[in-house]
Amino acid sequence: MSETRVVTLGCRLNTYESEVMRTHAENAGLDDSIIVNTCAVTGEAERQARQTIRKLRRENPNAKIIVTGCAAQIHPEDFADMPEVDRVLGNREKMRPESFIANTREEGTTPVEVTDIMTAKEAAHHLIGGFGSRARAFVQVQQGCDHRCTFCIIPFGRGPNRSLSKDSIIEQVQKLTEGGFKEVVLSGVDLTSYGADLPTRQPLGQMVRELLEAVPALERLRLSSLDPAAIDPELFSAITENPRIMPHIHLSLQAGDDMILKRMKRRHTRRQAVDLCHALREKRPDLVFGADLIAGFPTETDAMFENSRKLVEDCGLTFLHVFPYSSRPGTPAAKMPDVPGDIRKERAARLRKAGEDALTDYMKSRVGTTAAVLLEKENEGLCEHYVRVRLDLAGEPGSIVPVRLTGVEEDHMLGTQNV
Repeated sequence: MSETRVVTLGCRLNTYESEVMRTHAENAGLDDSIIVNTCAVTGEAERQARQTIRKLRRENPNAKIIVTGCAAQIHPEDFADMPEVDRVLGNREKMRPESFIANTREEGTTPVEVTDIMTAKEAAHHLIGGFGSRARAFVQVQQGCDHRCTFCIIPFGRGPNRSLSKDSIIEQVQKLTEGGFKEVVLSGVDLTSYGADLPTRQPLGQMVRELLEAVPALERLRLSSLDPAAIDPELFSAITENPRIMPHIHLSLQAGDDMILKRMKRRHTRRQAVDLCHALREKRPDLVFGADLIAGFPTETDAMFENSRKLVEDCGLTFLHVFPYSSRPGTPAAKMPDVPGDIRKERAARLRKAGEDALTDYMKSRVGTTAAVLLEKENEGLCEHYVRVRLDLAGEPGSIVPVRLTGVEEDHMLGTQNV
């Protein structure tokens, strides 16, 4: 191995940041190295990060292993103590070019470069021209989170809310479209808080509208996870009226029971979530919804869980990200009465099954209709509604092709370009 490899764990924001680090590493001439960009959203995510690091060391005994990301930011010494690790970088440090020039492990010590993320005042602006073989590009527009959901450790890994200027976002997206990208995903830790920290206090909806006006060559825009309590009127209008915004909206719902939502310190109620989905779909009937849901949050009873399970039908959810609750030391929820682990896993499995059934029903309803598929491989890609489609004919990766949907196979659809 002579070049730097980046292993990305976790969210879309990590995907973007991994590309920034790849560029920094290449410019610094860093070679024979592996950068592991970790996630800390659950205890399981941290366990998987450590497991990945050990596996990488076994497979690459002579490589330098650099660990960064949220897990490294929150628990830097834990990773520094791993014999497999040569360096540990914090979430601020990983975005700096000079971080990839410094020395690695010397004389039995692991250099740890992790500063206090809570003192961060702004999000760094980085221009990226490509994403390897990815057909879609991810653009960071916001960092950090000012909210304190009782189960979440991520604000301590990402710091306070910081937004990039509208002009820097437009510059980035313009460069990506000039590089041939037809779809861009706007990402952030708390995307709907975009703009609250800027002098203009420009909200997300206004920024999205001005971005689309400024970059007419951008064919498709996606939004990463949205807080249902913070969708401003202009964002609502953009989603329902602009066909260049893809009709797949992912909501950070977390639960469908009001008492659990209150104990999570979420800012919406069950009724507000349901009403939002109905209102959006009333204005744009082809919208589909995804959601994050936590199963087995502390104190959750069978009846409370049932309210979450019914949310799949009541909101018309199609794509679910389901997590069995994972206690994070240092969070308020860690002090609440736990639901037994086997019950958490069983409830998570039931939620996933509800999501799988809803997705299958939706895909069956689309058989015989047409879609526009962005090819990620020669014969596979994503349609507007975020359904994976496999084609009977090969096409050019990165292109958008009209397709007739012909059938359903497990978690994807089949299609033909003979429309």
